[in-house]
Amino acid sequence: MSTQGQAIDYRPHRLRTLWRSTIGKKYVAAVTGVLLAGFVIAHMLGNLKALEGPGHGHAALDRYAHFLRTLGSPALPHDFALWTERIVLFTALVLHVTVVTQLYRRNQAAQSKDHRPKRIRSTIAARTMPLTGVLILVFVVFHVLQFTTLTIHPTPLHEGTVYANAYDAFQKWWIVLIYVGAVVLLGFHMNHALWSGAQTAGVDNPDRNWFWRRLATAVTLVTVIGFALVPTLFWTGALPKPTPTAVSHDGSRAG
Repeated sequence: MSTQGQAIDYRPHRLRTLWRSTIGKKYVAAVTGVLLAGFVIAHMLGNLKALEGPGHGHAALDRYAHFLRTLGSPALPHDFALWTERIVLFTALVLHVTVVTQLYRRNQAAQSKDHRPKRIRSTIAARTMPLTGVLILVFVVFHVLQFTTLTIHPTPLHEGTVYANAYDAFQKWWIVLIYVGAVVLLGFHMNHALWSGAQTAGVDNPDRNWFWRRLATAVTLVTVIGFALVPTLFWTGALPKPTPTAVSHDGSRAG
């Protein structure tokens, strides 16, 4: 306790101190990055339900979208689990973008003070992290506006017809190009992010680095191929056209 005439000894909260520190920001970036990567992988696996085809009017992809909206029902309200997931992901995304931007600015400021910055060997993925991050963020906004809110609709989009919406959209070569290109950028970003996350977590070691690098590469390749597969198969006609009875009325949306 402070007494009269003595200065108050104020110490910032530990969480605030950790947030302001470089290592703290790296930890936040790593944790939020893991959350976002987990969602990306889960989203990719969900998209692969499209490979089961239109299902004679009851596409597996449509049923999966309905499952997400009714998860926890009737104990939980409709869309409760889905909105909880969205809030968590949005919070993780905001934190991730914030700390990564702050770390980038700190790094730039440190380099500007050094008249002879040392050349450090790095990969293309590492050097283009800021650029790929921005482009992926722009794509995410486009994707949400197209398939989630149905705001952007260069092709016909309807509530509850996830398979049909995807089929119609990916008949346009330029939409396929946007999605495949975005997935490639995601691959560059994700590969370096997973490796950097291992370093931040302190699990990297000269004897084990080969394993973590290969694991990051393997997870990235599976994710990229899985995402690119669906629009490519729709565009090439490998996936059948949806049947007229594929329209559902559960109010589910894609994305």
